[in-house]
Amino acid sequence: MPKLTSRDYSTLLHFRTALRRFERWSEERAKQVGLTPAQHQLLLAITGHTDHQGPTIGEVADYLTVRHHSAVGLVDRAVDAGLVERIRDPQDSRVVRLIATALGEERIEALSELHLAELGRLTPLLDHLTASLPIPGVPAEG
Repeated sequence: MPKLTSRDYSTLLHFRTALRRFERWSEERAKQVGLTPAQHQLLLAITGHTDHQGPTIGEVADYLTVRHHSAVGLVDRAVDAGLVERIRDPQDSRVVRLIATALGEERIEALSELHLAELGRLTPLLDHLTASLPIPGVPAEG
């Protein structure tokens, strides 16, 4: 691998800074609608899951990169807050799936609209930062 340049470090710095700012902005938006940042992520994991039956707690733990027992605690608190419901899988009653309640859907929809607009605003910056990065598996021009 070639020696890293000051431009490489600058690109990484600006990219990481943009990510942290987006995350901070996101946390503030979640709090404004009465959610913790973790509840926001949980609702996104549930509503963004491609299986219409809803994700399992194991799948949610994987999405959130937390341990299973941490996901269980988060789900317990979200159920208590009226944001999420547990339902038995109709094909396998041993499997518990998660769905958002009407309140959870309302909150995640409002947040997602804001987040998509913010990502649209950040796209030019991210495109600029990543434009010169090598693409894995594609030979560099030269």
